[in-house]
Amino acid sequence: MYVQELEPVADSLGLSALVAALPLLIVLVLLGGVRMKAHLAGLTGLLAAVLVAWLAYGMPLDQTVSGAAQGAVFGLFPILWIVVNALWVYRMTVRTRHFDVLRRSFGRLSDDPRIQALVVAFCFGALLEALAGFGAPVAICSVMLVALGFDPVRAAVVSLVANTAPVAFGAMATPVVTLAQVTGLPLDDVASVVGRQTPLLALVVPLVLVWLVDGWRGLREAWLPALVCGVAFAVVQFAASNYVSPQLADIGAALTGAAALVAVPHARVPAPESVRASVLTGSRDEELDQEDPRSEVLRAYTPYALIVVVFSVAQIPAVKDWLARATQTYDWPFLDVAGPDGKPVGGNVFTWPVVSTGGTLVLIAGVLTAVVLGMHARVAAREWVATVHELRFAILTVTSVLALAYVMNLSGQAGTIGHFVAAAGAGLAFLSPVLGWFGVAVSGSDTSSNALFGALQVTAARESGLSPALLAAANSSGGVLGKMISPQNLTIACAAVGLAGREGDLLRKVLPWSLGLLLVMCLIVMAQSSPVLSWMLP
Repeated sequence: MYVQELEPVADSLGLSALVAALPLLIVLVLLGGVRMKAHLAGLTGLLAAVLVAWLAYGMPLDQTVSGAAQGAVFGLFPILWIVVNALWVYRMTVRTRHFDVLRRSFGRLSDDPRIQALVVAFCFGALLEALAGFGAPVAICSVMLVALGFDPVRAAVVSLVANTAPVAFGAMATPVVTLAQVTGLPLDDVASVVGRQTPLLALVVPLVLVWLVDGWRGLREAWLPALVCGVAFAVVQFAASNYVSPQLADIGAALTGAAALVAVPHARVPAPESVRASVLTGSRDEELDQEDPRSEVLRAYTPYALIVVVFSVAQIPAVKDWLARATQTYDWPFLDVAGPDGKPVGGNVFTWPVVSTGGTLVLIAGVLTAVVLGMHARVAAREWVATVHELRFAILTVTSVLALAYVMNLSGQAGTIGHFVAAAGAGLAFLSPVLGWFGVAVSGSDTSSNALFGALQVTAARESGLSPALLAAANSSGGVLGKMISPQNLTIACAAVGLAGREGDLLRKVLPWSLGLLLVMCLIVMAQSSPVLSWMLP
């Protein structure tokens, strides 16, 4: 049995924490300073974590490698299993051109560019985030806004800022699923707290988008539709994440937000020509004027409806119990780790939810989607393989980062850093979202940030007497605000709208919003850790 030590380096917590932090520092420097590709930085950080665990912490090499393997397997299933199948559903709609039908449907909802920004960037972007994530919402929404006549820079900025509130529950709740796994906290607990933080962003972001599109005039004239959209989104995201299913939080919120927006009479009033002339400085895509049969419009919306139905059925108690019976639990080979207190850690056991996991449910919805869209089985299978190929570097990145996180957690490195950080005391609640923000700003992924810092946040919370679920959730909720300034997302936005090489221009425009909203999130978490807002927590 390997027993974790918290002060293996010269019996000093400070020196041990410095050594333990080396793998994280290496990843962050390689990503943010050297601009190394994420999968290479992840693999280099993994090697560093293995060496620190083996040489500094004395963890047997076979157990270190076994722990890394378990992290990589978890990265593949259920994390990437969800992402691949969700992106597969999207690719099928593109292949059958039903995505174009959906795009035209959105374009006809209103001729007011301020409302179009809310429908496309906020609502539809959240739907794409729920299904695909990993930069897809920014790329697709930017292109759609340019097609509607938006200036490329404005389209990119709006799409980047909009891609915040849904991120924590993106890719079928992959970030919070990862967070629950690496921290050992129940998924429902983590999702509930995140669902009491990010909806507060949803109240603000639509108002920010209206201001970005048309300044004070836009805010003065379109604040009501923006507020109604934000409130509807926030209420459903809160309700779904707390009482239904985290995987459905963004899908339900996006669809409800769009429906509420369209229901506001003010949103359907034709925009003054002065507004259109000042905002729509680009050329409008004439394809948007093409009429689509009602049956094709319904088929375009069907994939998203099918996902909602499949996940809803899976939440029926009898069905949920039946699916759970297929879950397999294994003693992970070559792994026998005990915490500093001598008790075995949860990582010695690996749980494989074969059927009940989100990825399998999305796969079922994907098969039904292929049938509804009239796609031949052979073509659908080729699209699935093409999806895996498209995500090959993301797969390598996620598996290496999860392997790194598992090595740090199992060897005791995360515990050492957590005990050291806990010295911040009450101030830890204010700083907790900053750590998640920094992780996403560098890695471009809330999932990766949660894998890197989730266990650290929980350890620090326990040492300082704060709620572990609160600080774990704060890592994810703060992280979503780093998404708009991550080099990965900035590059995707620039490439999508033909602004290659102008990432710096976009960064200067979105950085103030990222920092401003981060400050708001820090104040929310600090208040939730005190009697001021502690009543908000479950």
